[in-house]
Amino acid sequence: MRAVYLLLAVTGAVLPYTFYVPYFADSPGMGEILSTLFSNGLTGGFTADLAVASITFWVFVFQSGVKRPWLYVLLNLAVGLSCALPAFLFARSGEKRDVTPPG
Repeated sequence: MRAVYLLLAVTGAVLPYTFYVPYFADSPGMGEILSTLFSNGLTGGFTADLAVASITFWVFVFQSGVKRPWLYVLLNLAVGLSCALPAFLFARSGEKRDVTPPG
């Protein structure tokens, strides 16, 4: 699964930037960016959904006890949840855990 998480993290970093780079090349101001995020009901719904999912991810990361939880929050803010979540799962899958069978 680690290879799948790594592939998804890389894809989750590259794919959004194929849209971000051309958009930001036009140098829109912060006001234009915010108005675009909520320009209609559909984009507003996607924006709200992503915001709630990101905040939920942040809470989960801090509750998980993973080292450097802020790294995943920053990755989420700088790239997106599509990169931060698989990167977190990749890192977490490599940790050694003390797993005691029930009984």
